[in-house]
Amino acid sequence: MNWDRASLSEETARSLRRDEWGTIERERNVPLSNEMPSAAPPYRMDAWGGQLSGRPPRPKGASDGEACEPSNAVSLPMERHRLIPRYRDGDRKIEAGRNLFSIGSSGKSIFNLLEGWVAVYTLLEDGRRQIVQFALPGAILGVLPSRRAPATVGAQALTEVVVSVIPVSVLTSHSQADPEIGMRLARSLAHDCNLAFDHLTSIGRRSARERVAHLLLELFTRYRAQWPGNRSEEMVLPLTQEQIGDATGLTFVHVNRVLSALRKEGIVQFHYRRLRILDPDRLIEVAGVDPEIAMSWLERRPWA
Repeated sequence: MNWDRASLSEETARSLRRDEWGTIERERNVPLSNEMPSAAPPYRMDAWGGQLSGRPPRPKGASDGEACEPSNAVSLPMERHRLIPRYRDGDRKIEAGRNLFSIGSSGKSIFNLLEGWVAVYTLLEDGRRQIVQFALPGAILGVLPSRRAPATVGAQALTEVVVSVIPVSVLTSHSQADPEIGMRLARSLAHDCNLAFDHLTSIGRRSARERVAHLLLELFTRYRAQWPGNRSEEMVLPLTQEQIGDATGLTFVHVNRVLSALRKEGIVQFHYRRLRILDPDRLIEVAGVDPEIAMSWLERRPWA
C-alpha cells in the first residue's frame, strides 16, 4: 500500500492539511474516576479504542487533519470495510484530534472509514457543538447532496484512524463499472439515516438518564457487530464525559451524575474510557429501547 502524500490527487492532498485547533480545558475532559466492583456479565464483547481529544469551536473552512505515517501492513478486518474492494490509492492514517474534513469543505472526495472512531459534528455560531454521529469502521463520510453544496458538518478522528479517501471522480468510474458499489453506498447512507432518526428522538423525547443509557447501549451493540465471534464483557470507549454530553445535549456535569447513578445501581461501569455492561437487561430497560431495534444495531455494513 502506498501511503505517500504524492499518491493522492492535488485536491485530495489539500483536504488533508494540518488541523491547527487548540486544546480545550483539561478538566472538562476528565473521565470518571470512581470504580465499581466488577460483576459477572451474561455476555462479552471486544473493542478497539484510543485517546480522544476534545476540541474548541473552529471557523468554517478551517484546515483539515494531516495524514500520518503509514503502517506496514493491511489487516484483513480493515479490508472488509472497504466500499471499493482493492482500492488502496487513497489510504491514509490520521492522528486522533485531526479533522478528516471540516465544515465548509467542498466535498470533492468521500471518506471510507476503515479503522478507528470518528465524531461527526456541527457547530453553532456561539461555539456550541453537537455531535450528530459516532462513526465506526465501514462508515462512509463526506457525501454531500450536490456538487456545489459545502459540508455543513465536520468529522474529527477520536482515535488514530485509517480512511480510504476516494475522489468523487474515482467513485463515479468504479460505480459505472460495478453498480453494486452504488447500492452499497445507498444502503450505508440509509443505515446512518436510521441512526440519525433515533438520535433525534433521544434529544427530543428521552430524559437525560435515558439518553446516556441509550447512547452507551447503542455504541456497545454497534461495536460488538464489528467482532461477532468475540465475547469480551467490556470495551474501550474513546469518549470523555464532555463528548457524551455533546452527543446527548447535556452538560458534562449532568453526564457525570447520570453515569455515577448507573454505576451505583450496578448497570454499567465507565472508568477511564473503559465501558463494562454489568446488567444488560436493566440497561435496555433504562434506555427504553425495543429489543428489535437493539438487534438492528448488530447489522454490519452490507459489504462487511
